Amino acid sequence: MTPRALEAIAHLVSDGGPVMFFQSGGCCDGSLPLCFRAGEFTIGEHDVLMGVVGESPFYIDHRQYEVWKVTRLTLDVVDGEPEGFSLPAGPGHHFVTRSRVCEVPSPS
Repeated sequence: MTPRALEAIAHLVSDGGPVMFFQSGGCCDGSLPLCFRAGEFTIGEHDVLMGVVGESPFYIDHRQYEVWKVTRLTLDVVDGEPEGFSLPAGPGHHFVTRSRVCEVPSPS
């Protein structure tokens, strides 16, 4: 996560309680994670916990995980309103996931 993302998460938490993220396989190559108040989104039994950002769990759709499991993901904040039902990352801002493919060692 970037410092800007950590700052946005801290503000959301201080303003209304814990949040969580869900990375779907939707539009824009799934680059727009959804941010919800903790408990407002049901995680499926096959969804994968990718990690914790700013003490907030970050889940990913299991099918998207299979595609992105060799990818380094970075949570960031950019200008513009959030899509769908996601909480904003501040006035006029939304969260975005940046991705970079990692090298996978060749089998020996």
